[in-house]
Amino acid sequence: MNSQPIHVIGGGLAGSEAAWQIARAGVPVVLHEMRPVRGTDAHSTDGLAELVCSNSFRSDDWRFNAVGLLHAEMRRCDSLILSAGDQHQVPAGGALAVDRDGFSAEVTRRLETHPLVTIAREEVAGLPPADWDNVIVATGPLTSPALAEAILALTDEDSLSFFDAIAPIIHLESIDMDIAWRQSRYDKEGPGGDAAAYINCPMNREQYEAFIDALLAGPKAEFKDWENVPYFDGCLPIEVMAERGRETLRHGPMKPVGLTNPRDPTVKAHAIVQLRQDNALGTLWNMVGFQTKLKHGAQAEVFRMIPGLQDAQFARLGGLHRNTFLNSPRLLDSQLRLKADARLRFAGQVTGVEGYVESAAIGLLTGRLAAAERLGRPLETPPATTALGALAAHITGGFLEGGAKFQPMNINYGLLPPMETPKTDAGGGKIPMKERGRAKKQLMSQRALDDLDAWLAAS
Repeated sequence: MNSQPIHVIGGGLAGSEAAWQIARAGVPVVLHEMRPVRGTDAHSTDGLAELVCSNSFRSDDWRFNAVGLLHAEMRRCDSLILSAGDQHQVPAGGALAVDRDGFSAEVTRRLETHPLVTIAREEVAGLPPADWDNVIVATGPLTSPALAEAILALTDEDSLSFFDAIAPIIHLESIDMDIAWRQSRYDKEGPGGDAAAYINCPMNREQYEAFIDALLAGPKAEFKDWENVPYFDGCLPIEVMAERGRETLRHGPMKPVGLTNPRDPTVKAHAIVQLRQDNALGTLWNMVGFQTKLKHGAQAEVFRMIPGLQDAQFARLGGLHRNTFLNSPRLLDSQLRLKADARLRFAGQVTGVEGYVESAAIGLLTGRLAAAERLGRPLETPPATTALGALAAHITGGFLEGGAKFQPMNINYGLLPPMETPKTDAGGGKIPMKERGRAKKQLMSQRALDDLDAWLAAS
């Protein structure tokens, strides 16, 4: 075996997961993280796998939700990110949400104490040295300018970018619980078994209309040379959603369905703002779906218009930063290697996947692929019938040439090969039309896990 270490550049979710997978395969790895030597516009600590936006890994339901399926697959692959997330979860209804600090500290501890992992706190400015023969670039959307420019020069390709936003976080003690109440949508229990995981702040029509007016009129951050950079539709600032129509927010993050105010069950709220627990102590709560580019002074003023948040104290206000990703279908091969320099693999959001879990999933795959290459045991990516394989297939070849521009993508059932919609259950009974979609998702999820188990056994 070549005893040279594999180098992983970037200590975020993807890089941390990649390093873990490499070390678990018995291969030495050097994880390069530039913080705290060089900071970024979004990070606030030097911890590995710091969560800079939401603290949610989204749905944990593997039977009927594609991201929950991805959770299940990653757990079967001994994912560090999912293991640390499970250990530091906080109540979030049907979602898996984590205590940010506890989660990052756990990932950092496990990597620091692994005998095959070396953590180098340094910036890799420019392309990696020529004697690094097996490298994973997991620098994420906040790649340092020197490295980004070197990669672009190597590929002769312009980078693609989009805006990503951060939601505010509020101190629990400043929320008026005489107005707000705790309840998960449809009283759905999550991984922690809590059916009252969210704080809900109701609005009547008049309050909602005034709130929309204030959102639209509030001063926004200006970005000058970023003017032509698009937003990612999965993480739109709330004021951008409001600009698309006054009712948009009521059908998005402020939808009132599945929630009942216990103080007056007969009156249906016109809109509801939800807050999700952000740390294990339960002292910090983030505003769900409230990414924003409002200037900080305006944020405090506008968000205090929300009933229950009139005295809100903010631990962190929202913000906006630019993310960068590669034109992966053109630049990467099926092993996630750069076609222009096969010693370089890419992982995480820089490849064009969107979301914490998706980023970590690509880190998991690149870690296994790089380790297998070092061990002289060629490994193919999982079949496209799995969530892991479907993500890899999409970013390395599943995008239609000549179509719309390649854009970041969350995992979804549309990336997996289709199955015929079942009309009868296992006992031969007819499945009602409205339930057939869920039945199909469950079949696709079970197929995915079966095929992943076969891939793991073979590899």
